[in-house]
Amino acid sequence: MAAVNASIQALLVMDVQRIVAAQLGDRADRYLARLAETVAAARAAGVAVIHVRVVHRDGHPEIGPLNKPFRGLAGTDVLTEPNPESEIHPAVAPLPGEPVLDKRFFSAFAGTDLDALLRVRGAGTLVLTGLATSGVVISTLRDATERQYAQIVLSDGCDDADEEMHRFLVERFFPREADVMTSAEWVAGLAAQ
Repeated sequence: MAAVNASIQALLVMDVQRIVAAQLGDRADRYLARLAETVAAARAAGVAVIHVRVVHRDGHPEIGPLNKPFRGLAGTDVLTEPNPESEIHPAVAPLPGEPVLDKRFFSAFAGTDLDALLRVRGAGTLVLTGLATSGVVISTLRDATERQYAQIVLSDGCDDADEEMHRFLVERFFPREADVMTSAEWVAGLAAQ
């Protein structure tokens, strides 16, 4: 494996799936357009783009009755592999060769080979985007901190159905462990490199 290098970045596009994006309501189109521009800029700059989605087997056999955040999915087809609404939103669809990792719950590291994919690329800095800020983004941020990655959170590359929670996390919590900036600021930095 390549040595991890903080100057090598990887853009994580996490849980930006049809059904999850729909939870943003009237903010979804603006969010998706902005994220699509960010993904395009990353690709143009040669930054690795890695997609992550949360999916379960048909019938949700992974979800036990004590799993408070997910137990309400039992008996539905929500976030199951066969459900087309679980697909990554077409606005940010993966290109051939871009990894797509499937996870069962929150963190992009849990039960996936994300760490290996990053280390093979030598990526030492993770650029976090995704839905929801209070789910996959915070969970992945905490796991990445423990794995000693540098991190950038794109404040407008994340969103949450709970707008107040989103603001609190990007303004108060995330700066303790990551650099927080807008997508435009990050893209401008790519152009300057």
